[in-house]
Amino acid sequence: MTAIVPGTLPKSSPRGSAARARLLRGLLPALSLALVLIAIAWLNPRAISYFGFNLMLNLAIPIALATIAQMFVIAGNELDLSIGTFVGFVGCVTATWLRDAPLLGVVVLLGSIGVYALLGALIHLRNLPSIVVTLGMSFVWQGLAILVLPKPGGKAPDWLLAIMSFKPPYIPFPILAALLIAAVVHFGLMRTSYGVILRGSGGNAAALRRAGWSLLRTKIVLFALTGLFGVLSGMALIGITTSADANIGNGYTLLSIAGVILGGGEFVGGRVSPIGAVIGALTLALAASPLLTFMHIPPDWQVAANGAILIIVLAARVLISRRER
Repeated sequence: MTAIVPGTLPKSSPRGSAARARLLRGLLPALSLALVLIAIAWLNPRAISYFGFNLMLNLAIPIALATIAQMFVIAGNELDLSIGTFVGFVGCVTATWLRDAPLLGVVVLLGSIGVYALLGALIHLRNLPSIVVTLGMSFVWQGLAILVLPKPGGKAPDWLLAIMSFKPPYIPFPILAALLIAAVVHFGLMRTSYGVILRGSGGNAAALRRAGWSLLRTKIVLFALTGLFGVLSGMALIGITTSADANIGNGYTLLSIAGVILGGGEFVGGRVSPIGAVIGALTLALAASPLLTFMHIPPDWQVAANGAILIIVLAARVLISRRER
């Protein structure tokens, strides 16, 4: 019989354990989406089809674009509380001026992106809290939306309706659009040298400054990208709903923040994931209505149920992060 010598039993490597924790942390957004899809398939198997995905993910594209817009701000250790009302403002401009006076509509939308860029410069130069500035801007965007469209109405441009109603073979359009958004933003932010600089402004601003890069320029670019994807989100939303309302995007502020965090992003450190953000947006889009409707949860409780899903995922991420450390 072989004696067991103390200290000779195999031990798991701390480095290997941390690597597994990091892998699980990175896969958590995809696991969350998979669990939601499995629950939907179990409750209503007919929903897992071409028509079913088109119906369930009908609003996923504007949510994903708004989430990406919020992600750029969070990458710079900031927070945008005006993205929802900004999406509503863009929707009102799209359903009125962009249809009836296209040149004026394009100028206004480009000007709104410029306003976002100026907000980034103001926040950096005056060292102002982005939460306070963007909260104030949320009232500005809301007021402008009401001035443009005092009551619900308007109509989406025909070319926008054609794009958003496109039905490719085999794969539903919302899934193709989500893949395209994730791939383009992931390449630009995670695979290019300037993307590293943009993320570095939130990860280690002091090192970036010592390297000679302008923090003012990176802040302007991040906020301009937020404005650009906010415009795309508002246009996509009107292309789906076909008409506008000044309050149509109010819920997108919290949805965009939740999508970024659900997708693995963090409020500090410049740690964001474009692919994870899109997956988080898809998870929220599926959990917001289809899953909870199939579970016969009353609409009054659906918001609370969404919050519970987010808390569960974040709690799991905290546990994984502790194991990683």
